[in-house]
Amino acid sequence: MSPTAEPTVATGTSAADAVEGTELPPLSVRVSRTDLVRYAGASGDFNPIHWSDRVADSVGLPGVVAHGMLTMALGGRVVTDWLGDPGAVLSYQVRFTRPVPVPDVVDGVDDVPGALVELSGTVKSITVAEDGGRSARVEIAAKFDGKTVLGRAVAVVLLPS
Repeated sequence: MSPTAEPTVATGTSAADAVEGTELPPLSVRVSRTDLVRYAGASGDFNPIHWSDRVADSVGLPGVVAHGMLTMALGGRVVTDWLGDPGAVLSYQVRFTRPVPVPDVVDGVDDVPGALVELSGTVKSITVAEDGGRSARVEIAAKFDGKTVLGRAVAVVLLPS
């Protein structure tokens, strides 16, 4: 997300050629404290667990954590990057299963690499409408430190023809 930590995207099967079992190109994103500040400003979510280690510790968190909706958005990005059209997402839902702790900055600079969130997706089913249009049910996996952070993450998308 931050300019110093660009996400990486692998190439894969295009959405137009999708079949059941198609794996979407994986996406790895490093989330920094600066990203949390930007997201808070954009979303209006200034809950101190997203910027204050003291508050996060006082409520039993492992430090400042990324916004759940930011993590959800990253999961959606795996799908929209693959589709090439955010408007083709018909529905998207997740369960938040685990927080993503984000390391502190040093001397006001994000010189630590940030929290690495690894995302992937798999086409689980395809439905063909009477008019020939195809939609797909895509299951999304999101992990931090090898542990799932989004559960039951599923997008239903309209596939390009």
